[in-house]
Amino acid sequence: MLEKIKTLYNPTPGMAPDKIAPTVGQNIGKINLPSTIMQFFDLGGQRDIRSIWPKYYDECHAVVFVVDASDQARLSETWEVFDDVITSPRLLNLPLLLLANKQDKDTSLTVAEIRESFEAWQRARPGKEDEEAAAPGPSSEARAADVVDADAKRERLASLDVLGVSALEG
Repeated sequence: MLEKIKTLYNPTPGMAPDKIAPTVGQNIGKINLPSTIMQFFDLGGQRDIRSIWPKYYDECHAVVFVVDASDQARLSETWEVFDDVITSPRLLNLPLLLLANKQDKDTSLTVAEIRESFEAWQRARPGKEDEEAAAPGPSSEARAADVVDADAKRERLASLDVLGVSALEG
């Protein structure tokens, strides 16, 4: 996705989309526009790499969370990770965009289906906040500093934008 964006806005073309492997670690992109410079950090989604994500939160001005819309088998795991991202207090006031990638594949869920999938996943998890509050670990004050309250989370989800994209098509 980042290579496609770089190709659209930079004079030097990026790699061909069919030559790009999934991000392992990070990929940094920069776009020079007339009024600003945009810097992108494409962070890999593998379980071992997710631990570095919070290191970038304080420098973020927006979050784009990319979902592989063709990989329905991993959607539950994706929603777990997405939920962690959207409930981070450090990201709460930032613009958030959920991208349903790989819309060029026949097996991909549509934007509406992606939103419905996440909402269904949310409904199927009643009491998660209660479980977290009762879990052993940091004090309730420390946990409260790291968890967004339910009202703020509902408001955030109500304003969530979902966009369908394909790195292979324009």
